[in-house]
Amino acid sequence: MVQGSHPTSPTPGAVPKPAPSPTQAARAHERSRTSVPAREEMTGAEAIVRSLEAAGADTVFGIPGGAILPTYDPLMDSTKLRHILVRHEQGGGHAAQGYAYTSGKVGVCMATSGPGATNLVTPIADANMDSVPLVAITGQVGASFIGTDAFQEADIVGITMPVSKHNFLVTNPDDIPRTIAEAFHIARTGRPGPVLVDIAKSAMQSRTVFEWPTELSLPGYHPVTKPHTKQIREAAKLIASARRPVLYVGGGAIRSGASAELRKLVDLSGAAVVTTLMARGAVPDSHPQHLGMPGMHGTVPAVAALQRADLIVALGARFDDRVTGKLSSFAPNAQIIHADIDPAEIGKNRAVDVPIVGDLKEIIADLVPELAAEHEKHGKPDLEAWWRQLDDWRETYPLGYTPTDDGALAPQSVITKLGEMAGPEAVYVAGVGQHQMWAAQFIRYERPNAWLNSGGLGTMGFSIPAAMGAKVGDPDREVWAIDGDGCFQMTNQELATCTINEIPIKVALINNSSLGMVRQWQTLFYEKRYSNTDLHTGSGTARVPDFVKLADAYGCVGIRVEHASEVEAAIKRAREIDDQPVLIDFNVSRDAMVWPMVAAGVSNDDIQYARGISPAWDRED
Repeated sequence: MVQGSHPTSPTPGAVPKPAPSPTQAARAHERSRTSVPAREEMTGAEAIVRSLEAAGADTVFGIPGGAILPTYDPLMDSTKLRHILVRHEQGGGHAAQGYAYTSGKVGVCMATSGPGATNLVTPIADANMDSVPLVAITGQVGASFIGTDAFQEADIVGITMPVSKHNFLVTNPDDIPRTIAEAFHIARTGRPGPVLVDIAKSAMQSRTVFEWPTELSLPGYHPVTKPHTKQIREAAKLIASARRPVLYVGGGAIRSGASAELRKLVDLSGAAVVTTLMARGAVPDSHPQHLGMPGMHGTVPAVAALQRADLIVALGARFDDRVTGKLSSFAPNAQIIHADIDPAEIGKNRAVDVPIVGDLKEIIADLVPELAAEHEKHGKPDLEAWWRQLDDWRETYPLGYTPTDDGALAPQSVITKLGEMAGPEAVYVAGVGQHQMWAAQFIRYERPNAWLNSGGLGTMGFSIPAAMGAKVGDPDREVWAIDGDGCFQMTNQELATCTINEIPIKVALINNSSLGMVRQWQTLFYEKRYSNTDLHTGSGTARVPDFVKLADAYGCVGIRVEHASEVEAAIKRAREIDDQPVLIDFNVSRDAMVWPMVAAGVSNDDIQYARGISPAWDRED
């Protein structure tokens, strides 16, 4: 029996064709590995391993347990699959995400039933929110035990149904190859996402005849990648006639591999560009039309441009609350063009004037010549007044920070120096919190996939395992985990995995001895009543744990930095070490705050440039 759920838009009998991929080279590699193995009798467990090989997987992050144990035996003999034994299933899931980001392939993780499977729920939900292609293989109790509350039984299919792109329960070993082939296809096509394959232990132990499918039949799953010509023409007309246009670029631009096409649209349109937290690097920060990141901790020019635009072209973005602020007051005078691979996103949060469904790479490729034709017929629009206003905002409200009142290290200065020294070719993987926002603000991103973070779900503990996976996916790049002391204590055990498996990531620990973002909100909104945010890990505290000693215990190089004069030398030393993980414990001020800021539920018009300082819109308008 195979039990499935959601994908939509039925086209009975249709044979899905792969959509254009974010990293076509990587997928070509996967396809090249996808030979059609001969029919052969084997166990269901052997069929799982053979199917993963045939699907093009080369790395699996996982932990064995009773229900998945039959699969770990043949896995030991595979010459195509590298299994990396993680220390916690959540780490395995995030590592698979990081691997998917930098390799362009589908990330794979594996766990046993019950608690092993439920520990994967967070990375599955994370991948679902951020559209990361992921296949999670979980063992389930034997088919005859399902529903009996057997030892380590959990309905992981039911649990993950709302937070995955699709999931399967397999109880018949004959269904294993086809199901895994479908899982990989669904994960990487259309809007990428996580797919769970839960396989009963009895199916792994039973005999079957392995047969890899030569084609897939997925009634109800037919993602649209080619945009409608009429919508493209309408969009081109609006862009050509707008006087205050803004391209609002989201993470879909990264997923679809549309950066090159996007650059052409930016240059041709002359529009202002903002890149969301998930889209940092989709357009180089150095591009003169780039205003930075919009949203709760975005730049003043980016937030103001969206508020005062007469046209917003949303490209692979979803108008989430962190960008729009109070939705009813967001961009009140703007017409909206919304382009997205997922039709469910169109108009979900904001009414749309021109909806375009399709792969962003194809959409922009079609839009550029249509816009050029409009310019040919009517001339280019006069954007001089708009850019005069934008440049004034950029000059008046640049990103910056002030020295700390307590004389401790300013976290912004540490992250700025790291970005300058490691440069745009490095990969930066953030946790969630203040350090995440500073890393998004103060490092210059010049290329896609240089910036990895948990944007939608906001998962603390993402950074270390995701950096590990990112390094495995692209071993020649320098990979920095930028983590906070709160996040780090959730998943730092994966440093042991890094050491043992020779995965030399580097960790910049922004240690303010607090749950920093929560403390910032307590400062601003709870009259400095710091309820349960002091972690006692930094300068002048009990240092529990001592992160340098912890790094040493994990087989990493540990470095402590407490003064500004030590920052550059510490980063230099870390960059020189390539044969083991390195952790730098930067002890920073606990009172540093992230600015600018739009408070939750407040209009973007009320953005604060710094504490108590708001732009004077009326005078400028």
